[in-house]
This record gives sequence, structure tokens and C-alpha cells, in this order.
Amino acid sequence: MKIRFVRKLQVNDVVAKDILSGEGKTLIKQGIKITRQSIKFLRENLILYIYIEDEALNDIQTDPVLDNLKQKTLAKLPRIFGSIYTGNYTDARQDLESVDELINHIFEKKWVNTNMYEIKTYDNYTYIHCLDTSIMVAFIGLEMKYEKSKLRDLCIAAILHDIGKIKIPNNILNKKSKLTDEEFELIKMHSVYGKEILEKVPFCTESIIQGVYQHHERIDGKGYPTRTYDDEIGEFAKIISICDVFTAVSANRSYRQRFSPNDAYELILAGSGTKFDEGMVQKFRNVFFIYPLGACVKLTNGVEGYVVRQNKFFADRPVVRIIYDVNTQQKVDIYEINLLEHPNIAVESII
Repeated sequence: MKIRFVRKLQVNDVVAKDILSGEGKTLIKQGIKITRQSIKFLRENLILYIYIEDEALNDIQTDPVLDNLKQKTLAKLPRIFGSIYTGNYTDARQDLESVDELINHIFEKKWVNTNMYEIKTYDNYTYIHCLDTSIMVAFIGLEMKYEKSKLRDLCIAAILHDIGKIKIPNNILNKKSKLTDEEFELIKMHSVYGKEILEKVPFCTESIIQGVYQHHERIDGKGYPTRTYDDEIGEFAKIISICDVFTAVSANRSYRQRFSPNDAYELILAGSGTKFDEGMVQKFRNVFFIYPLGACVKLTNGVEGYVVRQNKFFADRPVVRIIYDVNTQQKVDIYEINLLEHPNIAVESII
């Protein structure tokens, strides 16, 4: 399978992976041929790209178990948030068992499909964002050799890091125009509200509460709500803050377009030592890659191909498979370029 941007979809392209809405509803099923109507439908639903079939790239696979567990957890998140907010902690604990399933799977697999830009819409933005943040922190926690119980607490903190937004009016959360100073100050209160909500929850540890409360603090003391500096910020919050920003800028919002993969990645690296803890940024670099598997990229030597493998610790140096001649668009004898072995060649852009 390979990734194709919706703007480049062609009639009769075959969908290689179910396209899901933010609430887990199937928009278009795997195996369906693309039509002009479906292209229009995808654009209306703000889908950036989809997976389509390609025989030359059949060895590229995503993790269907992780995909299913994500959708199962996503479906429960509104109920989890609501149960915690209303004090129904028994139901909340039971629903959080889906998080345990996610953690067990991640703990067993110990690797991540580099494509953090899952196919979805954003009507349910807060829940999707919290889930994606939780999955990202899980892999950083693994890189830090966390035991399963500590990893679980980290993931729960990430799942619940925006729970305080439940107390902020939707007309402010979803405002398309620029926020007023007063509205922005109210938005900034969500971490305080989150702390207040979770302090009443019997199964939330101090580390979970601190992670939620401090996830907008910054190493240079310019964050909020208390302008806390480096050593005073908890480890969970330092991890969540990186993944929170990365997943936030990677999503389409009503007031801006999503960042490209390399721009989102560079934003995190640029904040190392000021916004984000340097050690945590290095863990992020060790775990995640810039270019998703199946993405079509243009190289600086003028060749175009598809990302088929990654080189750990070298986020921008994937293995690229060349299938077509760029000029004639005719198939060629397939070959691969490992950018780690060719320092004079780099990825110019995703196309």
C-alpha cells in the first residue's frame, strides 16, 4: 500500500485501508474503488490523504490491531471524560481498561508505525488529540524503559491531559476567529480545571495529576499556569508537552491547516532546551520519524519514490523505493535508495 494525497487521487484507485471518521465510523471501506463523488466526499471531510493499493508496495503494512484498539478506545473517551467529571469513577475505571489493552499491545510490539497522521476527521478533535498524544507518549515511555505500571500512568495522564476543557464553553473552544485576551486566559485555565477534577479521582496518582496540571509548562519558565521552570516540571509533563504540541499542529483546525510532517518535527526540535526538555526531545528523535511509510517523496537528485523502511536514530534518512520514471511515468526495474548510505541525497519534499 502507499499514501496518496486526496488532491492527487485518481478514479479507480483502490482504498487499501478503511477510512474512519473521528468517532470511529467507517467513511469508506477497504477495497472500494475511488470515484469522483468519493474524492469530493473526502475533501468535504477534511481528509488529507488515504492509503491506496499498489502491488509494488504490498510489503508496507500498518498495524491493524493497534488501529482497532485505537478506535475502541476513542469510542469510549467521551464516556470516560463524562464519568470522571460527574464522579462516576467505577464506570470510568472500567472504560479505561481499553487503555490497558492499548498499552499491552504497545508493550509487546515495542515499535511504532511512523505515520502519526492517521486518516480521520476532526469533529471530535479533543478526544482524537488526547488519544494520539497518549499513544505517542507510550512509545517514549518504552524508550525510557518504563515498567508497565508506570507506562499505564503516563498514558492515562496523556489521555486525560485536556479533560479540563470540559469546563470551557464550546463556542470558545471551537472559535474560528482569533481569541480575545480574556478568552485565551480562560482556555489556559483548562490545566487548572483538569487538576481540580482529577484530585477527586481515587485511581489517579500524583504523577498523573501533575502531568495534567503541568503539560503546558515550559523549560524556560514561559509556560502556564504557574510559569514553572525546568527542574520543577514533572517527567510526565515534559513528555506530554512534546507529544501534545506535535499532535496538535499535525491536525487540521477550523482556524489553520495542519503542519507538514517535517515542519511539525522541526518545530519540536527547535524548541529543545527552551520550550522542551533536551533529553525528552532526544527520546522523541529516537522513536519517531518524519516521513510516513508509504509516503511518496521527491529526493534532491530529482528522483521520486516511496518510503518503505526507516533507519532508527536518523529521522530524515529513510529507505526509498523507486518504482516509476519521474519524466515518463513508466514503471522501471524496482530499486531502493537507503539515504543513510547516500549522505549527498536527501528528501526534498513529500509529494
